[in-house]
Amino acid sequence: MVPAKTPAQRAPWRETLRVIIFEADTPAGKAFDVALLIAIVISVTVVMAESVVSIRQNYGRQLDTAEWVFTLLFTVEYFLRLLAVRRPMRYARSFFGIVDVLAIAPTYLSLVFPGASSLLVIRGLRLLRVFRVFKLGRFLGEASLLTRALIASRHKITVFLGTVLILVTILGAAMYLIEGEESGFTSVPTSVYWAIVTMTTVGYGDITPITFAGKTLAAIVMVLGYGIIAVPTGIVTAELVESAVGGSSKVSTRCCPDCMSEGHRVDARYCSECGALLGEIAPEVPDQGRAGQDSVDR
Repeated sequence: MVPAKTPAQRAPWRETLRVIIFEADTPAGKAFDVALLIAIVISVTVVMAESVVSIRQNYGRQLDTAEWVFTLLFTVEYFLRLLAVRRPMRYARSFFGIVDVLAIAPTYLSLVFPGASSLLVIRGLRLLRVFRVFKLGRFLGEASLLTRALIASRHKITVFLGTVLILVTILGAAMYLIEGEESGFTSVPTSVYWAIVTMTTVGYGDITPITFAGKTLAAIVMVLGYGIIAVPTGIVTAELVESAVGGSSKVSTRCCPDCMSEGHRVDARYCSECGALLGEIAPEVPDQGRAGQDSVDR
């Protein structure tokens, strides 16, 4: 495997492009990200406005033009991101890389499948970059803590969900035997659907038991629902507490040039995910010449 080039070995313009696009700790990077967020908000607003019949009838052509302009801009931005990173395919398979593709694909798909452009609201996911743009590193740390807790509790959650599925299947079958087709429970799958809706306390009311035995079983399912809802919350909370006790350090908004992961410690030199050398971002410092002149004037 060919080792990735260090910042010094890469073309200067590509490194500059990477810093502008992926690093929010520089004036140019922050300006780029703020402009991007504004464009995303406007583009999502255009998509939402186009779904209103009266607005579409009066401004349909303008909205279509704006939609294509934003799509072309986001397409160019996506390819610039691939050009700036050291490993383009790794970024393309990342969460934000997939979101970037989903943000532009519906417009092109609308040429073949009319109406697909309504899926452009997916662009709203790109607004998650706001945590990085405004240097909210502490939110990245909390998000990382929550992610670790969810991953650590995945086995317990899987067992819990499996138990719930078995339970609603049994309860649904029992309700089908008790009520039957006369009460609307036309099949076991329909009865299982009722059990899920009832146990989750949603209660659409489209199917309801009529007999005393059916109402009694429904009451049991309702009570079980209140007790079951608290289980996954307790599991994740326990993992959160355990992760918090383990300690958490302050994190920065720096982005790894290789795997594009964020949330590194402020004093980190290497990526905690892939071990790559993190790019050095010059801190913003006041103009020394101006500061010295002010001191002389005083």
